[in-house]
Amino acid sequence: MPRTVPTGGCAMMRGMGAYDEGGEPDPRYTLANERTFLAWVRTALAVMAGAVALHSLEVPEPAWLRQTMVVVLVLLGGGTTALAYRRWSLVERAMRTGRPLPRFGLGAVMTGAVLVAAVLLAVTLALG
Repeated sequence: MPRTVPTGGCAMMRGMGAYDEGGEPDPRYTLANERTFLAWVRTALAVMAGAVALHSLEVPEPAWLRQTMVVVLVLLGGGTTALAYRRWSLVERAMRTGRPLPRFGLGAVMTGAVLVAAVLLAVTLALG
């Protein structure tokens, strides 16, 4: 069966991964998926801003712990952005092809990482 070229707003995006499969979903769902992706990007930026704050304020002591936390938070922010893009793509494909939505693992990863960072920071501040 030949594929028809959509006439909607995503017609220009054909050939860019998630838009290559299936039909055009309700625009409200696509826009909600994009807003969710952008919310994860904002979360990643906030985590990286926290890393910059730790580095700039030179908190906590000792320096090796601070540097470790800064590096981990920066990597977590970058990884969150990459995983958010991947999730956006999987959800977009699922909506376009009528498949079930993918599982939500990014929230668990982020929750665990922020919890570990919070405990480390609380312990070092209490002991310092």
